[in-house]
Amino acid sequence: MSLSALSDESLLRFYDSVRKEVEADRDSRRRGHMHSFANSDGVKKYAAGLRAELERRRLNFSPIMWL
Repeated sequence: MSLSALSDESLLRFYDSVRKEVEADRDSRRRGHMHSFANSDGVKKYAAGLRAELERRRLNFSPIMWL
């Protein structure tokens, strides 16, 4: 998928969904669960690509606070 072909809304939605999954992982780890979506190098690489495109377009977004 070409990130440059996505609409601003779609790009923001994809990034926000990753951010929400990372937050859910953080909450899950606080309760003692060890499985983590956010520790995947593939997820981090994907999020970095999304972030770079968001920055290129100068869109406002909430940063991902990785575990």
